[in-house]
Amino acid sequence: MQAFYQRRMLQQYTKEFRQNLKIATPVMLGYLGHVFVGLMDNIFVGKLDPLNLAAVSLANSAVFFIMSFGIGFSYAITPLVSEAIGADKHYRLKKVLYNGILLHLILGIIMVGLSFGIPKVLSLAHQPPEVIALSVPYIRIVGVSLLFVMIFQSLKQFSDGMSLTTYPMIAGLIANVINIVLSYGMVFGKLGFPAMGIYGAAYGTLIARGLSVLSLWFFLRYVSETKEYFKNLGWYLTSKPIIKKILYLGIPSGFQGVFEMGIFSASVWIAGTLGAVSQAANQIALQMASLSFMVFIGFGVVATVRVGNQKGRRDFKEMKRIATSIFLQTFLFELAFTIILIVFRHYLPYIYLSDDYTNPEKITEAKAVYNVAVKLLIIVGIFQISDGFQVVFQGALRGLQDVIYPFFITLIAYWLIGFTVSLYLSKIMGAPGIWIGLLTGLTVAATLLFLRFKRLSGRLI
Repeated sequence: MQAFYQRRMLQQYTKEFRQNLKIATPVMLGYLGHVFVGLMDNIFVGKLDPLNLAAVSLANSAVFFIMSFGIGFSYAITPLVSEAIGADKHYRLKKVLYNGILLHLILGIIMVGLSFGIPKVLSLAHQPPEVIALSVPYIRIVGVSLLFVMIFQSLKQFSDGMSLTTYPMIAGLIANVINIVLSYGMVFGKLGFPAMGIYGAAYGTLIARGLSVLSLWFFLRYVSETKEYFKNLGWYLTSKPIIKKILYLGIPSGFQGVFEMGIFSASVWIAGTLGAVSQAANQIALQMASLSFMVFIGFGVVATVRVGNQKGRRDFKEMKRIATSIFLQTFLFELAFTIILIVFRHYLPYIYLSDDYTNPEKITEAKAVYNVAVKLLIIVGIFQISDGFQVVFQGALRGLQDVIYPFFITLIAYWLIGFTVSLYLSKIMGAPGIWIGLLTGLTVAATLLFLRFKRLSGRLI
């Protein structure tokens, strides 16, 4: 009898798994496609030599530090759209779309300007001079693409808020295929392109991100579900209340993105102080963690959308039940990734490294990178649990439009605790100490975010 009761209790959550996956899967595939492009770029560049891999790692971490604010800022659009749909206020959607694009365009221009200031910071961060010399031109090329990233994000988050996650996925995958082809051709001088080394990968990223905007705009402008919202967009749709709401949600969410993504970018910089070997090994571990993280982001979007819908309907008991189903489903994926990363830790580094370098010194260096990466992947496997939970808890709170408390939680957990521990242990343990610090910060964040959601949902019920 008890087993039957427990099974019935579990079914009230597992029956939501199909709907959760329906919304999450396109988001996961879209983000995984984005990470896959980064993985392929790293593979292409890693075949050149570990120094080039370290340069791309440093450059991307620096640019992503800026981009993380913009991506976090764009999350403000999703709960506004999902709440309007839940409350049956579809007339608000066109204004959210227009004002969202306007604000993201302005922010994108600012981010491009900031990216051009990165090279001045690198010399102050005690990074290897030979790595900086290679990374500066790469940063300037990829920095321009931030404008396209922000326009794409404004469209993507609008579409995600309507639970139309397939269109951004398709647009992203088209751009990703183009990116891989262009990067391969321009890195190695294939397919009729000149050999440009790591800068070929940068130009491939720039072109692909521009095409991603055109593709997504085309889809949303002409498909039946959204085409009405894209007609006659103009200045007359400017709304101060909506702009204020986007800024209220977006600015704290943007800083949450900086705190969260920034701590991983900072890990690259800390690893850089340990030398090119640690930096390359850290990049391998970071890339592996990014693959699973993009899956968790999919569930985070589901949490934002479905919690936001129920908030609009003011059905808070249903909201908590659906949120719990998302948390449970995320946990199952976390366990799977933990097992995969730990069991296959001896094989995964070979994706990025070559054993046929002509220079004996490069062979020795590659072996050293492999030995460090194997140790890091054990820690990366363990921290899947905390990483997945902190993403979905943030998504659920964002659906409730609660951004101030998460802002302070992520600041304290990632930087006051996680970064401090990483910096301290790196001096004692090397690269593994960095990842123990990351694990500590994510665990604190996941715990506090869960307690915040539990308190808010209980109060609303």
